[in-house]
Amino acid sequence: MPDTDRKPELTSKAKTEPETAVLLIDCPDRKGLVARVSGLLYGQGANILHADQHQDHELGLFFMRVEWSPDSSANAVSSTANNDVIFAFKQSFQSLASELQMRWQLHRFSHKPRVAIFCSQYLHCLADLLHRHSSGELPCEIAIIVSNHREAELLAAFYGIRFEHIPVTPTTRVDAEQQQRDLLASLQIELVILARYMQILTEDFVARYPAAIINVHHSFLPAFIGARPYHAAHTRGVKLIGATSHYVTTALDDGPIIEQDVARISHRDQVPDLIARGRDLERIVLSRAVRWHLEHRILCYGNKTVVFD
Repeated sequence: MPDTDRKPELTSKAKTEPETAVLLIDCPDRKGLVARVSGLLYGQGANILHADQHQDHELGLFFMRVEWSPDSSANAVSSTANNDVIFAFKQSFQSLASELQMRWQLHRFSHKPRVAIFCSQYLHCLADLLHRHSSGELPCEIAIIVSNHREAELLAAFYGIRFEHIPVTPTTRVDAEQQQRDLLASLQIELVILARYMQILTEDFVARYPAAIINVHHSFLPAFIGARPYHAAHTRGVKLIGATSHYVTTALDDGPIIEQDVARISHRDQVPDLIARGRDLERIVLSRAVRWHLEHRILCYGNKTVVFD
């Protein structure tokens, strides 16, 4: 369970409005789970803003996401009081979670996760993420852009984000990844986004960020893998192309899928058309996956995900 007790930096607006928190739960399914969770929140003076749940009947599992805030009915709501209520709920919930065999996470919306974006020479996904972040669509702090090429350096400078060039070759791969890991640790990175980063991460790297590395792949996995997927798709005469965003695991391109989308094509479309439409899909599915992760809407189980509305 992530540590959410760190005190967030508060703006003047945050000091006068109730803090919002998100509770994520997965556990064996049984009767009364919603009532038990809702009752505990009510008992702690919480106001439930949104709740969603899902049952996997085949596996007998229950999943729930609850967005809530401390009761704002009082005349003045201080940030200290908000944090006290959230901390009190966390303490009280631990015994219930133990009783019902729950895995759970508690997140404060005021905490903006620190993010690193990795890219190579293709910049369309990186540019899209930076624009969405500057527009306020992605609630995070992009602390650094890391690349094995220099093409992204000017784009990083335009948005005022630190850029780190770490070349990767067969002979320097081990040292380069150690440099990357040390850099991310020093910056307290919580989420790594692979925005068309064309290098394979080692098992040790992946193990340090469970369900916290998001990749985008240019197809419905595992179709048309490799360096020239759109050429292969054109040769095959496909009528749909797609893109997939997923969490990275030690099984290459086989992690839990977060989002997918497709576009129809015809015999008139040539390779450049497929590439253009494919890049649009890559931008869309990656940005959706990142936003849903940052909004704490995703639960992983097995090699699948539940993505709450």
